[in-house]
Amino acid sequence: MGPAPRPRADHAIDRHDRLARWTRRCAGASGPRPGHPSSRAPSPCSRRSTPTTRALGLADLARRTGIPLSTTFRLAGHLLAWGALEKDPDERYVVGLRLFEIASLAPRSHGLREVALPYLEDLHEVSGQHVLLAVRESDEALLVERLSSRGAVEIDYRVGGRMPLHDTGVGLVLLAGAPAPVAARVLDRLDPPAADRVRGRLEDVRRRQVAVFARSSPAPVSSVAAPVRDGLGQTLAAVSVVVPAGAAPPQAYVPVVRATALAVARGLGHRPPRTG
Repeated sequence: MGPAPRPRADHAIDRHDRLARWTRRCAGASGPRPGHPSSRAPSPCSRRSTPTTRALGLADLARRTGIPLSTTFRLAGHLLAWGALEKDPDERYVVGLRLFEIASLAPRSHGLREVALPYLEDLHEVSGQHVLLAVRESDEALLVERLSSRGAVEIDYRVGGRMPLHDTGVGLVLLAGAPAPVAARVLDRLDPPAADRVRGRLEDVRRRQVAVFARSSPAPVSSVAAPVRDGLGQTLAAVSVVVPAGAAPPQAYVPVVRATALAVARGLGHRPPRTG
């Protein structure tokens, strides 16, 4: 005599459990057992989004999650019904507003953004350029806010997007203030000459309490970034202004960017640590 069929409630629990696991995998937060090879590899869905990969077809979703096509179709249907996914005019899947609604409740980004926004707006008004606010999320910088002018230089950064810690102004500030194991992981991924260059930049950031960084793509720009610190001197976030290369000298923006970062820290209730 075979086992008795499980109650329908168990089936519902299983379905929601599978849905939750699949959603985490798409967010790059799947949780395989410790020591499993896949626990050391990033999820395919955790790759940086670009304007061409924000919308995915069903086959792409299945390939990136490693889930069979039929199961992906069923789970995507549940996420559509719940609002976590939507479909664009080409019937491709895009992130739904429900996820944006949930993400906006995250205290680390929401409280910081709410306090920082008036000061960022002042910096934007003074500079007329891109103004960024970012926090560190694991080994990457996560953009919490971006203010831009219509005529500002082209950049790829978007709110909610991730940026490398070693190759952006805000990233260098966050990396300079990160725990030593984080810096070691980031540097270990670079080839020796690149790692040496980044070490030199980090020493400069720690000494000057500001990062001045230049890059050539997608357009030549310079970034000036400063840390938002708590009362113990720990880096909470980074503020930066991004200006076209060849415009005003980046050093000209250092005082106002530092002042903005300090104002945000005070707005959060922190006072700079006493020196001397």
